[in-house]
Amino acid sequence: MDRNAIVEKVAKIISEKLGVELSQISETSKLTEDLNADSLDLVDLVMAFEEEFDVKIDDSDLEKISTVKDIVDYIISKS
Repeated sequence: MDRNAIVEKVAKIISEKLGVELSQISETSKLTEDLNADSLDLVDLVMAFEEEFDVKIDDSDLEKISTVKDIVDYIISKS
C-alpha cells in the first residue's frame, strides 16, 4: 500500500471516529488541538488503526504521535 492510500484510509478513520469533515484533515493536523480528540478518542483511533492496518501501536510510541503525519509514518514503519 502506498503512502497516499494510507493517508486516505487514516483520514477516513479519523473523520468517522471524530465526526470531522475529510476536508479539514491534512497530514499536518494535530489530533488533539486541530481535530479535538480527547484521550478516549485517541484510544478508539488507535484500536481502529491497529485493526485496519494490522499493526500494534505501543503505548510508549503513542506519546510521540501528535499529527496525522506521525500516524502515517508510524504505520509505514511497522508495515
